[in-house]
Amino acid sequence: MDLTSAITNFQQAGVTSQIQIAVAKKILDAQRADGNTALQLLESASNTSASSGDALVAAATGLGGQLDTYG
Repeated sequence: MDLTSAITNFQQAGVTSQIQIAVAKKILDAQRADGNTALQLLESASNTSASSGDALVAAATGLGGQLDTYG
């Protein structure tokens, strides 16, 4: 192997490595975005179920239907 082909192979390996790192970064960013979306969906679902549960309890028991503003 002569010096020219060794340098060429070394440069190709460097470029290939940079491409692999860029692709891995894009995959990681996409997974983070998916994870954040999943967390937002879970938070939204828990907030909705809690408030709807409170509304059902208030409707069934009558509690919370009136507010005494006089001290």
